[in-house]
Amino acid sequence: MVNIEKEKNKDQNHLLISSVQRHIEKIKKGGGNKKIEKLHQQGKLTARERIRYLIDENTEFYELGTFAAFEMYQEYGGCPSAGVVMGIGKVAGRRVILVANDATVKAGAWFPMTCKKNLRAQEIAIENRLPIIYLVDSAGVFLPMQDEIFPDKEHFGRIFRNNARLSSMGIPQISAVMGSCVAGGAYLPIMSDEALIVKGTGSIFLAGPYLVKAAIGENVDKETLGGAETHSEISGVTDYIAESDKDCLDQIKSIMGNMGILTKSHLERSNPVSPSLHSKTLLEEFPEHRTTPYDSYRILNSIIDSDTFTEYKAKYGKTIICGYAKIDGWHVGIVMNNRSRIKTKKGEMQFGGVIYSDSADKATRFILNCNQKKIPLVFLHDVTGFMVGSRSEHGGIIKDGAKMVNAVANSTVPKISVIMGNSNGAGNYAMCGKAYDPRFIFAWPMAQIAVMGGEQAAKVLLQIEQSKQDYNEEESNKRLEELKKKYADETSAYYAAARLWVDEIIDPEKTRDWISLSLEVAQNSEIEKFNPGVIQT
Repeated sequence: MVNIEKEKNKDQNHLLISSVQRHIEKIKKGGGNKKIEKLHQQGKLTARERIRYLIDENTEFYELGTFAAFEMYQEYGGCPSAGVVMGIGKVAGRRVILVANDATVKAGAWFPMTCKKNLRAQEIAIENRLPIIYLVDSAGVFLPMQDEIFPDKEHFGRIFRNNARLSSMGIPQISAVMGSCVAGGAYLPIMSDEALIVKGTGSIFLAGPYLVKAAIGENVDKETLGGAETHSEISGVTDYIAESDKDCLDQIKSIMGNMGILTKSHLERSNPVSPSLHSKTLLEEFPEHRTTPYDSYRILNSIIDSDTFTEYKAKYGKTIICGYAKIDGWHVGIVMNNRSRIKTKKGEMQFGGVIYSDSADKATRFILNCNQKKIPLVFLHDVTGFMVGSRSEHGGIIKDGAKMVNAVANSTVPKISVIMGNSNGAGNYAMCGKAYDPRFIFAWPMAQIAVMGGEQAAKVLLQIEQSKQDYNEEESNKRLEELKKKYADETSAYYAAARLWVDEIIDPEKTRDWISLSLEVAQNSEIEKFNPGVIQT
């Protein structure tokens, strides 16, 4: 018999997923077909074509930050994917992080979000001891916004600082100069461990021919100044010279294939088992409206391996689900907000998705256990925050919440976060939001990230405005709708992904695949000794 409510949920969620896919298709065109054709006429591949050629056959490229700069920089015509393609792929059998400038977007120039995205790629490499490959084709800093790119701690110079840190940690960096590489940007490939350059299209110089003419009066052409033969035969700046894009990428494959053993696994994995419920269950169970309760256990059982869940303190602190499980064979600890209607032993109703004192206490203890046993943590968010009101305050909700936040902050095991629905207020922090250093953080299309729910926030803002000026009923209703729309836009998954608060918006049905990939990448990093700090229990 057809369940009408589940069919409605599935249809609505399919619409959201389809919308994400349509945006991705447009984003992947970069600067558009004309710019792509121009690159091809120069004998060059696009950024995504280069990556597809470089990675091993019949393997997938897991792109991250696809929505970076989404609907930003409109005054300059936009900057799809922040003008750089970044993600995880397999080259010569090894997982690597790949970073490729998209020369169809403002000639690969660096916008503020381009810088942030490159820094995120290096952060992933550092945290997971992952080799990093740069495919360079960039005009350098986007000058109209240089004040937001050049001087600060998390700006352009941090890229080169990270180049040095990666090298000192023994994490391989390979750079291929496949187009322009100018000014400060010239340091990136040369601070890498090995650098390649493509004849005829690759060039490296601190100042181009026009600036050289203006600065010292010298007339020099681009190839003589900093072309492939100059840097391979005269300056010795580059290590390898290539005849074409494909030749260059083939040489990278060869270099990667000749590497020794870099790391060893630090995470446990058993033989994978399929979930007990089909992945489509996610779409059927997850409701259209963010306040509607649902069966969180059915969501969980469509992600984890069948019959592997051992629930921790099942009858205590019921608004958070904690337990040991396996995901695609990987041994993990699960911390998940429970969005069911919950009845306590005293007959009271608790709000699903709200963290109460007992739930925070349970989660804290479980997180400590996982760190002691070196089990990575998977956080599944649908949290509206911590419980408020006099009863909760008198019961010490702030103290109990602080314990949980402390445990998350000091965790040394890999942490993977998936924001399924709400991720509000301090609940975002307690569930390992972006500020708490998850190795990877993903969002479903229906995710909402904010200090509080949109309805509540709009009403609070309206009350503040009304305290300063009088609104009649019609004006009040109109202003409330305006505030709700603004807040809805700023809490959406797109808004978060545009600013890299999340690494990627993912199809809910592929949640298991993304978590498995994240753990495969994280397995090579050593787990530090756990020191929880002061947690009063």
